[in-house]
Amino acid sequence: MKLITLFFAIFLVTSCGMQSIPTSLNEVEAKWAEVQNQYKRRSDLIPNLVSTVKGYASHEKETLQAVVEARAKATSVNVNAGDLNQGKMNKFSQAQGGLSSALGRLMVVVEKYPDLKANANFRDLQVQLEGTENRITVARNRYIETIKAFNNLITVPPTSWYNSMFLKHTKKPQFQVDNIEEVQNAPKVKF
Repeated sequence: MKLITLFFAIFLVTSCGMQSIPTSLNEVEAKWAEVQNQYKRRSDLIPNLVSTVKGYASHEKETLQAVVEARAKATSVNVNAGDLNQGKMNKFSQAQGGLSSALGRLMVVVEKYPDLKANANFRDLQVQLEGTENRITVARNRYIETIKAFNNLITVPPTSWYNSMFLKHTKKPQFQVDNIEEVQNAPKVKF
């Protein structure tokens, strides 16, 4: 009887993560897919934005080319949710950050062309791009929360015991800001 009780107690303690860890891992993969989906949406908008700007600012070829190249680089970096690690996450973030920077430079160029800013197609694309940037932020925040929950499951007892005995999952990386000094210092606006 003692052996059955001991076996039952061990089973209860170790099975604490039997469903919760795989469920959480599925949630991580779903949230990562949503992050990638929003970055893809942004990437899909860029060719239309570039061609609209090109019609008004054809002599801004260098800026337009930088956006196209940054888009190509960003879309070439794909990270599978199953093999997320900090190095791959950094590479993905750098590529997306390069695209964000190129888009920022493009928007500065746009300020020089009042006719372009008044163009309905451009305004629509700009609104869609702004909305997409907001969606990216929301998707990243949801991913961050999901990663926190997953990492807690695999590192905090009793579910961590089940993980260490049977599953052997490792912590998933979080999004990190590449240039923290740039983010911490507010930009100086001069008029």
